[in-house]
Amino acid sequence: MMARRRRDGLGWAPCCLGFLLKLLAFLQAFAAVSALLYAAWILSRWGRHHHLHLHDLFPDLWFPSAVAAAALFYCLLLLAGYLAAEINNGCCLCFYTIPAMAMILIEAAVAAHIMLNQHWLQALPDDRTGELDNLLSFIHNNLDLCTWAALAIFGTQALSLLLAMILRAMVSAKNADYDSDEDFVVIRRPLLVAQAPSPYLPTTVDTRGFRPDLWSSRMRQKYGLNSSGTTYGTMDPNAQPPQ
Repeated sequence: MMARRRRDGLGWAPCCLGFLLKLLAFLQAFAAVSALLYAAWILSRWGRHHHLHLHDLFPDLWFPSAVAAAALFYCLLLLAGYLAAEINNGCCLCFYTIPAMAMILIEAAVAAHIMLNQHWLQALPDDRTGELDNLLSFIHNNLDLCTWAALAIFGTQALSLLLAMILRAMVSAKNADYDSDEDFVVIRRPLLVAQAPSPYLPTTVDTRGFRPDLWSSRMRQKYGLNSSGTTYGTMDPNAQPPQ
């Protein structure tokens, strides 16, 4: 009964955490879809003036290709997080938390490299589209806005990862309690049980398996004695010996 109450008490908490996780995934989807549309716009603009082939994507068009790949991965990750929060399953949440943690670590490493290395731009290959320079100039002109936007996106990702880990721990604990309750089978019996009287068993049995009452009945049948009037040799303690 106590375990059932614990499971019922944890019912509302995973629902609330799952709703918050789906809400954060929906908000992050705007940034992922915007990046995907931005990469598609760059490729379509390049395709108007040049012949666009798959072998031109690397290394000539590495910037829109990298943005499109990152945006597509982000969209798939958000979809996995939304489905995991909807299904509320520990395995699905694990498939979301591991890539999300790897993505956050990569973003933190890239941000630290940009801040510590002043010549990071020179290590990148040449972008033939010129959109990288336009993006950097836009960020430089709107540094405060871009900084707050990047911090908001990073904070939303970290909060989503934290909620997914808490939700996974709660679901795992709930399943463990459910499995432990199934290990004990309680058999209920009534307090008063009507017991049938035990059948009569002879107490005097020879060590070789010889029973006196069986032998006497056979002798009476053999010599034609009246069994109703003769009680000698029986196991009845109240029987009278013959006169």
